[in-house]
This record gives sequence, structure tokens and C-alpha cells, in this order.
Amino acid sequence: MELDITIEVWQKKSWFVAKCPELDFISQGKTRDEAKKNLLEVIQIQFEEMSEMGSLDEYLTECGYEKKNEILVPQAHMIGFEKYSVEISLKSRILLDQSFINSFYW
Repeated sequence: MELDITIEVWQKKSWFVAKCPELDFISQGKTRDEAKKNLLEVIQIQFEEMSEMGSLDEYLTECGYEKKNEILVPQAHMIGFEKYSVEISLKSRILLDQSFINSFYW
């Protein structure tokens, strides 16, 4: 069975975190390559266990894959990745929380 996935690698302090957003799996390692290797191992182990339980096809369908012959085709594709800076106003959050609390007392 063949499966195309995306692997995102993030660095958090001295650790590398590898994520597969399509399957919602995550792993870590002390190097970028170790994190990716660990993620692929997690996927292999999970797929073996789900296959034994008879739930692999259902899981892959929930993750948005369609099986065509022995190839799993994703029904959604990442088309971009952008980073943004956003300004957070804590004052408005506090006012919102206060109005939410007040709604219980009226």
C-alpha cells in the first residue's frame, strides 16, 4: 500500500518535532532526521495495530484518503503555508470574558 503524507519538522529548544497533519501523528527526536525517523516508525506501528484491529481503512477514510487499487489518494492537498504576526489585545479578552460571566447573572 502506498501513501503520500506531509512531514512538518519544528524545532523546540533542543528538540525537533515531526508532525504528519494528514494522519494527526507526532513524534520527536534530538535531530531533524531522528524526529522524522521516529514519526515514520510511529505511523508504521499504528498502521499495523489498526490493521490487526480491522480499523485501518476507516481511520484512513476519516483522515481524508480514498483507496484506489493499492494507492491511497488524499482528497485534500496543502496549497500553501504562511506565517503571520498577529497582535493580541488582552484588554478586549478580559472584557469579553467579563461580559460572558455577566450573561449568567442577568
